[in-house]
Amino acid sequence: MQNTAPETRARYRERLSPSLWLLVTVALAGPMVALIFVPVGSTVALIVGAAVSALLVLAAIAVTPVVSVEEGELRAGRAHIDVRHLGEPVALSGEEARQARGPGLPLHGWHLIRGGIDGVVVVPVTDQDDPTVSWTISSRTPDRLAAAIRLAQD
Repeated sequence: MQNTAPETRARYRERLSPSLWLLVTVALAGPMVALIFVPVGSTVALIVGAAVSALLVLAAIAVTPVVSVEEGELRAGRAHIDVRHLGEPVALSGEEARQARGPGLPLHGWHLIRGGIDGVVVVPVTDQDDPTVSWTISSRTPDRLAAAIRLAQD
Protein backbone atom coordinates (compact mmCIF):
# COMPACT_ATOMS: atom_id res chain seq x y z
CA MET A 1 0.00 0.00 0.00
CA GLN A 2 1.36 3.40 -0.97
CA ASN A 3 1.77 6.22 1.54
CA THR A 4 -0.22 9.23 0.29
CA ALA A 5 0.60 11.52 3.22
CA PRO A 6 2.60 14.62 2.34
CA GLU A 7 6.31 14.39 2.98
CA THR A 8 7.40 16.07 6.18
CA ARG A 9 11.16 16.28 5.70
CA ALA A 10 11.80 19.13 8.10
CA ARG A 11 10.16 18.43 11.41
CA TYR A 12 11.28 19.99 14.66
CA ARG A 13 9.44 20.57 17.93
CA GLU A 14 10.71 21.91 21.22
CA ARG A 15 8.84 23.06 24.32
CA LEU A 16 10.67 25.89 26.08
CA SER A 17 9.72 24.57 29.50
CA PRO A 18 10.91 26.28 32.67
CA SER A 19 14.02 25.12 34.46
CA LEU A 20 13.84 22.69 37.36
CA TRP A 21 14.69 25.47 39.81
CA LEU A 22 11.80 27.60 38.61
CA LEU A 23 9.40 24.66 38.95
CA VAL A 24 10.64 24.04 42.50
CA THR A 25 10.14 27.72 43.29
CA VAL A 26 6.59 27.64 41.92
CA ALA A 27 5.85 24.46 43.90
CA LEU A 28 6.87 26.20 47.13
CA ALA A 29 3.65 28.21 46.98
CA GLY A 30 1.78 25.02 48.02
CA PRO A 31 3.21 24.85 51.55
CA MET A 32 2.49 28.56 52.00
CA VAL A 33 -1.13 28.02 51.03
CA ALA A 34 -1.25 24.97 53.32
CA LEU A 35 -0.31 27.18 56.28
CA ILE A 36 -3.48 29.17 55.72
CA PHE A 37 -5.61 26.04 56.09
CA VAL A 38 -3.91 24.64 59.23
CA PRO A 39 -6.64 26.11 61.51
CA VAL A 40 -9.24 24.13 59.52
CA GLY A 41 -7.33 20.89 59.93
CA SER A 42 -3.90 19.47 59.17
CA THR A 43 -5.25 16.90 56.70
CA VAL A 44 -7.16 19.57 54.78
CA ALA A 45 -4.08 21.80 54.79
CA LEU A 46 -1.90 18.99 53.45
CA ILE A 47 -4.34 18.15 50.66
CA VAL A 48 -4.89 21.78 49.64
CA GLY A 49 -1.14 22.52 49.72
CA ALA A 50 -0.31 19.50 47.57
CA ALA A 51 -3.09 20.34 45.11
CA VAL A 52 -1.95 23.96 44.79
CA SER A 53 1.66 22.87 44.21
CA ALA A 54 0.64 20.35 41.56
CA LEU A 55 -1.68 22.80 39.79
CA LEU A 56 0.91 25.59 39.71
CA VAL A 57 3.64 23.29 38.35
CA LEU A 58 1.28 21.93 35.67
CA ALA A 59 0.19 25.46 34.76
CA ALA A 60 3.82 26.62 34.50
CA ILE A 61 4.55 23.78 32.08
CA ALA A 62 1.30 24.15 30.11
CA VAL A 63 1.76 27.84 29.31
CA THR A 64 5.31 27.49 28.00
CA PRO A 65 5.73 28.28 24.31
CA VAL A 66 6.52 25.67 21.69
CA VAL A 67 8.98 26.20 18.83
CA SER A 68 8.35 24.04 15.78
CA VAL A 69 9.13 23.70 12.10
CA GLU A 70 6.40 21.78 10.29
CA GLU A 71 4.93 21.85 6.80
CA GLY A 72 7.10 24.75 5.65
CA GLU A 73 6.23 26.96 8.59
CA LEU A 74 8.24 28.16 11.58
CA ARG A 75 6.15 28.54 14.73
CA ALA A 76 7.45 30.17 17.88
CA GLY A 77 4.78 30.46 20.52
CA ARG A 78 1.69 31.94 18.88
CA ALA A 79 3.65 33.56 16.03
CA HIS A 80 4.27 31.79 12.73
CA ILE A 81 5.91 32.56 9.41
CA ASP A 82 6.38 30.66 6.18
CA VAL A 83 10.04 29.57 5.84
CA ARG A 84 10.20 30.94 2.27
CA HIS A 85 10.17 34.44 3.84
CA LEU A 86 13.23 33.65 5.95
CA GLY A 87 16.93 33.95 5.24
CA GLU A 88 19.81 31.84 6.48
CA PRO A 89 19.36 30.91 10.17
CA VAL A 90 22.31 31.39 12.52
CA ALA A 91 22.64 29.14 15.59
CA LEU A 92 24.40 30.82 18.51
CA SER A 93 25.49 29.70 21.96
CA GLY A 94 27.65 30.96 24.78
CA GLU A 95 28.88 34.55 24.54
CA GLU A 96 27.51 35.00 21.01
CA ALA A 97 24.02 34.03 22.20
CA ARG A 98 24.27 36.39 25.18
CA GLN A 99 25.18 39.20 22.80
CA ALA A 100 22.33 38.31 20.40
CA ARG A 101 19.66 38.32 23.10
CA GLY A 102 21.08 41.35 24.88
CA PRO A 103 22.87 44.32 23.31
CA GLY A 104 22.63 42.85 19.79
CA LEU A 105 18.85 42.35 19.89
CA PRO A 106 17.36 44.20 16.91
CA LEU A 107 14.84 46.91 17.69
CA HIS A 108 12.49 45.89 14.88
CA GLY A 109 12.91 42.16 15.35
CA TRP A 110 10.56 39.55 16.77
CA HIS A 111 11.83 37.80 19.90
CA LEU A 112 10.97 34.69 21.88
CA ILE A 113 13.57 34.77 24.64
CA ARG A 114 13.45 32.44 27.64
CA GLY A 115 15.68 32.78 30.69
CA GLY A 116 17.70 29.72 31.56
CA ILE A 117 18.01 28.65 27.91
CA ASP A 118 21.48 29.43 26.57
CA GLY A 119 21.09 28.82 22.84
CA VAL A 120 19.57 31.27 20.36
CA VAL A 121 18.69 31.08 16.68
CA VAL A 122 18.59 34.34 14.71
CA VAL A 123 16.73 34.18 11.39
CA PRO A 124 16.56 37.22 9.09
CA VAL A 125 13.20 37.97 7.47
CA THR A 126 13.55 38.48 3.70
CA ASP A 127 9.97 39.56 2.98
CA GLN A 128 10.11 43.23 1.90
CA ASP A 129 6.52 43.84 3.11
CA ASP A 130 7.26 42.59 6.64
CA PRO A 131 8.37 45.33 9.06
CA THR A 132 10.13 42.69 11.19
CA VAL A 133 13.81 42.40 10.29
CA SER A 134 14.54 39.11 12.06
CA TRP A 135 13.35 36.47 14.49
CA THR A 136 15.42 35.71 17.60
CA ILE A 137 14.33 32.47 19.24
CA SER A 138 15.68 30.72 22.34
CA SER A 139 16.44 27.03 21.86
CA ARG A 140 18.15 24.31 23.86
CA THR A 141 19.28 22.80 20.56
CA PRO A 142 19.96 25.79 18.28
CA ASP A 143 21.88 23.71 15.71
CA ARG A 144 18.93 21.35 15.23
CA LEU A 145 16.44 24.22 14.93
CA ALA A 146 18.63 26.02 12.36
CA ALA A 147 19.06 22.76 10.40
CA ALA A 148 15.29 22.14 10.40
CA ILE A 149 14.66 25.66 9.05
CA ARG A 150 17.28 25.15 6.31
CA LEU A 151 15.81 21.78 5.37
CA ALA A 152 12.26 23.20 5.22
CA GLN A 153 13.50 25.98 2.91
CA ASP A 154 14.78 23.46 0.32
